[in-house]
Amino acid sequence: MLINLNETESRELIPGFHGKMIHTDKITIAYWEVEAGAEIPEHSHHHEQTMQVTEGTFELTVDGETRTYQKGELVYLAPHVKHGGRAITSCKITDIFCPVREEYR
Repeated sequence: MLINLNETESRELIPGFHGKMIHTDKITIAYWEVEAGAEIPEHSHHHEQTMQVTEGTFELTVDGETRTYQKGELVYLAPHVKHGGRAITSCKITDIFCPVREEYR
């Protein structure tokens, strides 16, 4: 299956988070362009999540511990772990979720 991100519609699912969502039978890949200062409140979900910053700087708090991530850095989030964050600069982030994030369809 060929997927062309240039032909995939971007949607603002969270204020300041513009995402292109790709779904397979087992995973969702979210390609985010995030506005500087945009925040995602603390939350948790039953999905495994791997987050990679591909441009810019993003601050992520996981179980009360805050770290700053930059281009090339990844973080793995186990299911049900509380996390939230904010874009320090405009940034691009790729999230991979397993299983599929149905609410992102």
